[in-house]
Amino acid sequence: MAIRHFLQFRDFSREEYGHLFARSTWLKAKFKAFETYHPLFDRHLAMIFEKNSTRTRLSFEAGMQQLGGSSIFLSTRDTQLGRGEPVEDAAQVISRMVDIVMIRTFEQDIIERFAAHSRVPVINGLTNEYHPCQVLADIFTFIEHRGSIQGKTVAWIGDSNNMCNTWLQAAEVLDFNVHVSTPPGYEVEPERAGLFGKDNFEEFADPMDAARGAHLVTTDVWTSMGFEAENEARKKAFADWCVDADMMKAAHPQALFMHCLPAHRGEEVEAEVIDGPHSVVWDEAENRLHVQKALLEYLLLGKVETQ
Repeated sequence: MAIRHFLQFRDFSREEYGHLFARSTWLKAKFKAFETYHPLFDRHLAMIFEKNSTRTRLSFEAGMQQLGGSSIFLSTRDTQLGRGEPVEDAAQVISRMVDIVMIRTFEQDIIERFAAHSRVPVINGLTNEYHPCQVLADIFTFIEHRGSIQGKTVAWIGDSNNMCNTWLQAAEVLDFNVHVSTPPGYEVEPERAGLFGKDNFEEFADPMDAARGAHLVTTDVWTSMGFEAENEARKKAFADWCVDADMMKAAHPQALFMHCLPAHRGEEVEAEVIDGPHSVVWDEAENRLHVQKALLEYLLLGKVETQ
């Protein structure tokens, strides 16, 4: 089977995502029933972290073990990557010793260069530009609670960061709409987002207008990792972009709220929203485990039919 990578959301087709969501459902049911399923016995995942993580490390490490394989944690602080070894050289060596690689790093260019020199599949665990595994989990969570996302509207409130970019790509692939509202100066950059057009998203100056009628309202921290120097300026710029109860009332009556976590209550979201009845953030966090198991299985074994 030809090597496939998962570096941004548009790397897979709508049909492939349908398969991944079906497998995620099946794998989650096996997990809940305490049933053993070890298709990746004796397979090894290398996890390379240049950015700190809770959910990414835990979900990949636990997921690989649940599938019968093992994982190896590598930090750039204690490997030669942190001492200036070329990414291309590291890729050639690491990919000869494991079966699949997950990388959580800064610029997308780093993971693209690694994948170009890897002999095994590479997964984007997060970059400055994209966070495809998280949006994969988010969409699966929406499907669990509300059914197909096709034709629905997602309201993105806040920074046009890696999560926003990935939602916009997902909308193109899976045919839904994204309403984006950002403060002035933080608007979507279509080229950086990797978009083909503007048919699936619309920008709003007022976040309340973006949320109006939306089936899903979602946001992220105002200051992403790597942009800490801008924190104070961002707090001022984003002050009116907090998802609150009024915003959720403007959304569809059955609207869900999501956040990729960690969250800052009282900044990008009010506590009554993230801890309220619209919120599915804990299901969303758990589902990283199950969709990533489906992803690992698919990249290593191809299309396994769901029984």
